[in-house]
Amino acid sequence: QVRLVESGGGLVQPGGSLRLSCTASGSIFGLYNMAWYRQAPGKQRSLVAIITNDGATDYIDSVKGRFTVSRDNAAKTAMMHMISLKPEDTGLYYCNWNLTYYDGRHVWTSAWGQGTQVTVAS
Repeated sequence: QVRLVESGGGLVQPGGSLRLSCTASGSIFGLYNMAWYRQAPGKQRSLVAIITNDGATDYIDSVKGRFTVSRDNAAKTAMMHMISLKPEDTGLYYCNWNLTYYDGRHVWTSAWGQGTQVTVAS
């Protein structure tokens, strides 16, 4: 069994900052590409940023220069530091991690967390 848990969301004023974390647990064998998604109210879940296994990153245009993703494979944790937050950044933020785990055999899966709410409002 594998579990991803996000944390760090909250209510923040425009211009504020938050740091999200995503921690994986379970019989994890290998961690590969991971991504952060968000789902704004009334919209579909959409990609925000990705970080590859070797640390390469990419972001959607609207968050470039404001969001920074990082990862600590030894701690099985990924982070996203968000600054200069805007009301349009409001949404439920999910982490998604491609990984392998051991369940009697090695299994590949694309795991999702339960989401953490980010609300940017004055």
